[in-house]
Parts: sequence; structure tokens; C-alpha cells
Amino acid sequence: MGYPITRLRRLRKNERLRRITAETKVSVDDFIYPLFVCPGKGVKNEINAMPDVFQMSIDNIVEECKIVYELGIPGIILFGIPEKKDSLGSEGYSDKGIIQRAVSQIKKEVPELIIITDVCLCEYTDHGHCGVIVNNDVDNDQTLELLAKMAVSHSKAGADIVAPSDMMDGRVKKIRTALDECGFNQIPILSYSVKYASAFYGPFREAAESVPKFGDRKSYQMDPPNSDEAMREIALDIEEGADIVMIKPALAYLDIIRRAKEKFNIPIAAYNVSGEYSMIKAGARMGWIDENNIIIEVLTSIKRAGADIIITYFAKKAVELLTKF
Repeated sequence: MGYPITRLRRLRKNERLRRITAETKVSVDDFIYPLFVCPGKGVKNEINAMPDVFQMSIDNIVEECKIVYELGIPGIILFGIPEKKDSLGSEGYSDKGIIQRAVSQIKKEVPELIIITDVCLCEYTDHGHCGVIVNNDVDNDQTLELLAKMAVSHSKAGADIVAPSDMMDGRVKKIRTALDECGFNQIPILSYSVKYASAFYGPFREAAESVPKFGDRKSYQMDPPNSDEAMREIALDIEEGADIVMIKPALAYLDIIRRAKEKFNIPIAAYNVSGEYSMIKAGARMGWIDENNIIIEVLTSIKRAGADIIITYFAKKAVELLTKF
């Protein structure tokens, strides 16, 4: 029936009614918190483009992980800044690399916290690209060998989940095979299946010190206009052994998250990326927007689109805010 019998405002008239009729609810269980680990001791460098986000040495990362665990956030995803870089990103798959040492120490002191490790060479190469360079382009198949070594090395150190973010064809199968052969058949793969060549990554480049020295990443990351291709990428990764698939960025690609959720029976992760974070922080600092309300609105939109897991720099703040909303 129509108006006046049907009055949809009846269920909006106060905060408690809105709460009990909410279709989508964000909780602490949805979040993964990104962290940047760097060499040294006692280091805590704020990232200029990302207020309240830091590069931290292992000792400070461990203390941060204790806070994250106490807040009830299920896990973290780690990105490494190595002591030195070279053309093959060898620090990335060294058993004594920055990530490997950080994972080992976190597991000793916060053993129940889930540790996800980023598996990609861009943070470790002196050219800033995600793989082996041949004739000024990333050689797909040579890169696969190194990614597999990195995933195994992270697993040896104690990582709970490995997350290849390079967008090389065939990397999930290569990594799954290598993990299984080395006795890590219980380690899940969270694949960055749909990683767009996005302008929203700018602040992350500063945080991870991974700006390409030449060209860009458009030859291997996805073209933003494409959505059918995104479904093909996800299907291939699932076929190759991915346990969780990710869409990145989140806000400009909510339609992709929704399509993936409707099409595939697999956990869907979404990365609320650095540029999305920085825009909100900048707007709030200028007094143009209400930061707290926008954080919850943004995270709710990602969950409503279909994400089961939300990687977000707002995770700690969101836990605090959820007690108020």
C-alpha cells in the first residue's frame, strides 16, 4: 500500500530504531590494519601525506601490534622498507629481511594476531617496479620465481596469510605450488586479484618508498574502465588456488566489489587505500567535513557493497567510533 498507510519514516525517527533496523553493520571483526616496518630501533616516522600513519621499526611495530590485538582487531598486513634495494628486490625474499624479522618478533610477542604479508617486489627493487625488468618492462615469468620465494620465506617466518599484490599472470598457482612443496599447504593466499592502476595510491608510494623510477604500472595493473576483466582476473585466481580475493581501491570500485560478491562464493576483501584515507584526513583538517561520521559512512559503504574483509588505515579509529554509533 502507498501513503499514508506506508510511512517509511516510522523506522527512522530515533537512533535506537535505526540501529535495530540497520541492514548493514560494520564491526571490529571486519578490519585488517596496515603497518609499515622499517630498519632501525625506536623509529616512528609520521608519513607526511598520511597523518597518524607511521613507518616504524620492529620494536615499535610490536608495541603497535599489542594495541591492535587489545582493540580486538583480528589482524594486520605488513609492508616492508628494506635497508637496501637492488634490481631483483633480494631483501624481499631474504630470510633475514625486514618483513621476515618483523613477523618472527610479532609472533613471539602477539602470537594470536593474524599476520598478513604483502608479497610484491616494488618495495625492494631499486627501480620501484613489481618485478624483474627486461627491456624496460616487467618480465612476468621471471618475476613469478621470486614471488614464490618471497611467499615461502614469509611463511617460514610465521606469516599466517600471504598476499601477492604484484598482478603478474599465474602468480597464485606458482605461489600455491611453492608453499605446498615446502610444507605450507595450510597457509592461505589472499590475492590482490583486482588491483587497478589507480591514482589513489599516491600517499602509499611515500609510505612504502616505492615510486617507480621510470614509467608506470599500467602494463600490469588493471585498467580502471574495465569490470568484466576484473571478473576474469578473480576467476583465474580462484582456479589457481586463491582462498580470498581482493579489490583495490575500494571507494571508486564499489561496483566491482558488488559484482564479485554476487558472482563468486569466496571471501571478498577490499582495500580502503591511502588516497582515500588522505582525502578524508585533509578535508577534516580543513574543517570541510565531519571526519568521524565519514569514516563510519565509508566503511559501511564498503561492507554494504559486499566486502567481508576491509583493509583500512582507519581500523583503530573505527573501533573507537563504533562504540558511539
